[in-house]
Amino acid sequence: MRQDPFGRQQPSPGRGRRVGGLRIGILLLFAAYGAYYYFSNRTEDPVTGQKVLIDRSLSVDDEKSLGLQAYQEILSQERPVDPSLPISQEIRGIADRLIAKVDDVEAALAAEHGMQPTRFSQTFEWEVNVIDSDQANAFCLPGGKMAVYTGLVPVAQNENAMAVVMGHEIAHALLRHGAQRMAQQRLTQVGQMAGAMSGMDPQQQQMVMAAMGYGYLLPYARKHETEADEVGLMLAAAACFDPREAVPLWERMGQSGGGESAPEFSSTHPNPGTRIQNLQALMPKALEYRERFCEQAM
Repeated sequence: MRQDPFGRQQPSPGRGRRVGGLRIGILLLFAAYGAYYYFSNRTEDPVTGQKVLIDRSLSVDDEKSLGLQAYQEILSQERPVDPSLPISQEIRGIADRLIAKVDDVEAALAAEHGMQPTRFSQTFEWEVNVIDSDQANAFCLPGGKMAVYTGLVPVAQNENAMAVVMGHEIAHALLRHGAQRMAQQRLTQVGQMAGAMSGMDPQQQQMVMAAMGYGYLLPYARKHETEADEVGLMLAAAACFDPREAVPLWERMGQSGGGESAPEFSSTHPNPGTRIQNLQALMPKALEYRERFCEQAM
């Protein structure tokens, strides 16, 4: 450091360039690692025909174990409905019909892309509970651990609409969307570490992460929802439910949320209008699946 006549220290020539060069070097190293992780963990999903990001170190058993752990934690905090009650039996009956068609639908969708199905769900230990809650919601975790909240019943109104929702949730597990989100989170952590170690101030880091969210994470989440809509609709149709109930269902879902939603670009889900348009476009295919796989007459 040099001193000026007033005793103030001044940076030595070239120091700013060295700091800037170090920052760029750190960012390049993290970018190289992020690119390596991204491309080395990409695989093709036969059901969607899309390249997806799933950490190769995450085994199927690990994924199922994480799903079971989360399921047990939820059931320890929530109130499962008595399995002998009619609502529990009805929900389990819908689940059984959907699960029975998983292999058929997986094989048919994979064949559309000239591929063989992974049969990822063959080791699932399926279980479904009904949870007493006002939430209009349902979920299916890796390993086939499912739950339907009682608040969904008045919104669904009938077994066909309920099957569409449950098929959608099963599709998330079949497509390993949870594992994909875990891989995304790892990339996000790499970005956060790069920002912190390169000397970015908090505001700059926040701007970078916001750009990553709007440009990558949120569109990817909406893509998962669209994929689950398609696979779930085919499951419901193949299991002899009426897929046409999907459109009024999502109209009711939109109304149950107050009729207003966040702009699509800032949401993890497609807006109701987009979702309904996609479902309407898929309806001829869903009806073909119903005719093809349903043993009952139309």
